[in-house]
Amino acid sequence: MQLTSENKLKKVIIVGDRLLIKLKKPDQKTSSGLYLPPGVQEKEKVQQGYIIKAGPGYPIPLPVEDDEPWKDHSENVKYIPLQAKEGDLAVFLLNGAYEVIYEGEKYYIVPQNAVLMLEREEDL
Repeated sequence: MQLTSENKLKKVIIVGDRLLIKLKKPDQKTSSGLYLPPGVQEKEKVQQGYIIKAGPGYPIPLPVEDDEPWKDHSENVKYIPLQAKEGDLAVFLLNGAYEVIYEGEKYYIVPQNAVLMLEREEDL
């Protein structure tokens, strides 16, 4: 299978309440007109980026039912869904994020509790 820009993240599965975020391109110039090197804004405590993939959510523990041992005990895990969705612009705390490089691009894996704010294109 040939990896392209459309399908290179299809094999990636985000676990639990985590989000895969790609940083938004920072402005190269400040409001006063100074040009900043690329590494300066990457060290800020609060970053913003687009959510590329989202995990299923918080798992809900299943009740224990040992009254009928002959039943098939398949693992039907249920989740509380995340508030964040793919395509949202997220403002998040960098100290709660993990930097990963996948296929030569830098991404951040962020738990939902490190996200401070979401911006969604559609009406709420």
